[in-house]
Amino acid sequence: MRLTSFTDFALRALMRLAGEPDRSFATNEIAAEFGISRNHLAKVVRDLADSGFITTQRGVGGGFMLARPAQSITIGEVVRALEGPPLVECFREDGGNCVLRPRCRLKAKLAAAREAFMRELDATTLAECAYPAPARRSPVHA
Repeated sequence: MRLTSFTDFALRALMRLAGEPDRSFATNEIAAEFGISRNHLAKVVRDLADSGFITTQRGVGGGFMLARPAQSITIGEVVRALEGPPLVECFREDGGNCVLRPRCRLKAKLAAAREAFMRELDATTLAECAYPAPARRSPVHA
């Protein structure tokens, strides 16, 4: 299984928010900390807000923070909300154009693997994956 970079960035941002759940973060701050494009992260933030994982506030003193406790958000929930197209074409709602469909023996195995993957992510909360604030270096006194 492979997650898109979009979902990867979303999980990183959420993990960071979970590390300091009472704090509001600026997009620039998270982007710089994780080496992510600010523009790309802004799109991630928009989708996370649209999906109800974070709240945002514009303007001076604005930023984003978790919309609900990290213990109540599962990684599986986030992945389902953000991941794009299905694993393979035949998993599309319309069945895709797979010519193997009538006699394919692989689809059931792929579906079982996907379900095992998602079951593990559904059993994992964001709180378990919280990423703490980076250690602040104390000034060196001579």
